[in-house]
Amino acid sequence: MLRAAGRITGEKQFIIIGSQSLHGKYPDVPDEILTSFEVDLIASKNADRTAWLNVIGVDSPFHESFGYYADPVDDATATLPKGWKGRLVNLPPGDTDGVKGLCLEPHDLAIAKYAASREKDLIFTRELTRRGIVSEKRLLALLEDTPVGDEVRERIRSQITTDFEAARQLGST
Repeated sequence: MLRAAGRITGEKQFIIIGSQSLHGKYPDVPDEILTSFEVDLIASKNADRTAWLNVIGVDSPFHESFGYYADPVDDATATLPKGWKGRLVNLPPGDTDGVKGLCLEPHDLAIAKYAASREKDLIFTRELTRRGIVSEKRLLALLEDTPVGDEVRERIRSQITTDFEAARQLGST
């Protein structure tokens, strides 16, 4: 994906902000936790070039050939805690023609998923919790630095607490 994105845009670095960003810290994460076929990408130097990635987007020949696709997004796509850019994780090097990937730190990713609160996002956060990939204390601290209203903050706090209580009952964390 990064190699193709780099060839299309001329960019040498992309930010990966969706669930696939988990590969930054956990390159060997099992496929069953990542059910998404899209890779949410932002061209990190020239964000206006991000839209060029539609050529390898959903239903493109690239998607049909490889089974996954680029979803060009911007940094307003996800609700993220303050300072998230400073916590980005380098994607391990691969056959990318020198194109680098920067991934959300797993706690920032989890906060974004809790904020989105779609069913698939909440399944994902429960799995992150169950596997011990995220810490309750760290999530609650980051939540305080997340630009959301009081009602949303309380909903997210409740979801985090519920996920960790369920994991403790299962003896997973």
